[in-house]
Amino acid sequence: MINIEWKQPELILLDQTKLPTDIHYIRCTDWRQVAEAIKMLRVRGAPAIGVAAGYGFILAATEATQSNHPFSEQLSQFYEFAEELKETRPTAINLAWAVDRVLTLVKASISDNAITNGEALINLITKEAEEIHREDIALNHAMAKAGATLFEGQSNIRMLTHCNAGALATGGLGTALGVIRELHANGQLERVYADETRPLLQGARLTALELHEDGIPVTLQTDNMAAYAMQQGLIDAIIVGADRITTKGDVANKIGTYGLAVLAKHHNIPFYVAAPYSTFDFTLQDGKDIPIEMRMAEEVWNFHGIQTAPSDIGILNPAFDVTPHELVTAIITEQGVLKPDYEASIAELQSKVQK
Repeated sequence: MINIEWKQPELILLDQTKLPTDIHYIRCTDWRQVAEAIKMLRVRGAPAIGVAAGYGFILAATEATQSNHPFSEQLSQFYEFAEELKETRPTAINLAWAVDRVLTLVKASISDNAITNGEALINLITKEAEEIHREDIALNHAMAKAGATLFEGQSNIRMLTHCNAGALATGGLGTALGVIRELHANGQLERVYADETRPLLQGARLTALELHEDGIPVTLQTDNMAAYAMQQGLIDAIIVGADRITTKGDVANKIGTYGLAVLAKHHNIPFYVAAPYSTFDFTLQDGKDIPIEMRMAEEVWNFHGIQTAPSDIGILNPAFDVTPHELVTAIITEQGVLKPDYEASIAELQSKVQK
């Protein structure tokens, strides 16, 4: 299943809220449709929303430059659209990264007089959006190879994962699931245990679907069965994706990740995070400063039109939690595997990529 495809003048997105029973595509001709798709998790996963936002910019620039206003006014409207798109998911840093990357390029090109009209603006953004997508595909493969080095000489590996960090969450083959796919291709993987990932069941609807379609043995479990699986010796390692990583190595990921990390520490099970460079927030040191998105109550008391709890009670629905760096065994990136001291290894990563 292709989850993101740019076909001028449309961005085609797989509506992941309808999986696994219905394969439905959204044809976006307006940047607001892209923003809504990101907000409502029709497209989700930190890298994937960064890629989608890049293409959403093409639509925003197209709308802004259709007026007869001077180019300077068209640019101002484009910047307004960009900021609205950026605010749709506050925790996933890849979205802001993609927005800032495109805006930095646009502003530099304007300053150099490289673009002076709407057509040039659209062409510039289109090339950059396509490059972001190509990069994501390549770095997914690099991450998979890097992650596999952690398991050299091992066989019959039983891995636990949470939420969905696969092809559906990226422009390529996945972050955490990319590593899992590499281990499977190497003949080292025995089985994957996938948490349902409540309340929206991304693990059940998406991860289990991806793995099953690839012929990778997968066992689905509810989130509160993870401790039992570890206690029974069924899990050799845990691997998850990330939505934001600070310079200390604190990791924001789908709600429930922190609990898994605590359990892994107790059971002496390695806890790995797979994420590209774009997921690192070099402006934040401590995880407590990561903004946590609080989502609508309906996601908890209702699922796919079926009411599962009283609708007029208090609901706590954070989309993410933060795992302290002390609980993270290693962070897998496209540049290699980072290990503690994370402040030093992440600073080295930043230096390497920015050269």
